Amino acid sequence: MSTPRNQPGSTKPASKKAVAQAGPRTLQKADSAPEAKAAAGLTAEPRPDHARVRALAAARVAEETRGTDVHVLDLRGLTDVFDYFVLATGASRRQIHAMADEIEQVMKKELHDTRRGVEGYEEGRWIVLDYGDVVVHLFDAEAREYWDLEQLWSGCKSVPLPSAASATGSTR
Repeated sequence: MSTPRNQPGSTKPASKKAVAQAGPRTLQKADSAPEAKAAAGLTAEPRPDHARVRALAAARVAEETRGTDVHVLDLRGLTDVFDYFVLATGASRRQIHAMADEIEQVMKKELHDTRRGVEGYEEGRWIVLDYGDVVVHLFDAEAREYWDLEQLWSGCKSVPLPSAASATGSTR
């Protein structure tokens, strides 16, 4: 009896006849390999939500640059256009610009994501950074109150933000 071709050390796939002759014990199931299961999405570990990672990174940067009232809204299930909104308020035009610039740097350098669009940068009262499935809204206090996006999207879930102490490892 000949040996099936997909035995260890062989590079060609086994024919149906060879599989029938060899029996189930001598052949490896292709889907039993961990790599095959991962490729088929059958692993027990959930796939990471890359949009959520980017949204939380933008929120972290907004907090680090002294943005206030920072929120991440989960809009999945409400719209197919985007998955998350990041909302933050700045005290001045300069601070809002600093938040926008720093978020852009982190998204580009750390997360390898490029901004698809920006609106309102010149005016500086409400800057919108579009990253496709994540949209960052940076407001001054007056614009934040006027547009009230949390109320407009009141059917969405709020994503809890990691506390600054746990993110930096501080135990104050």
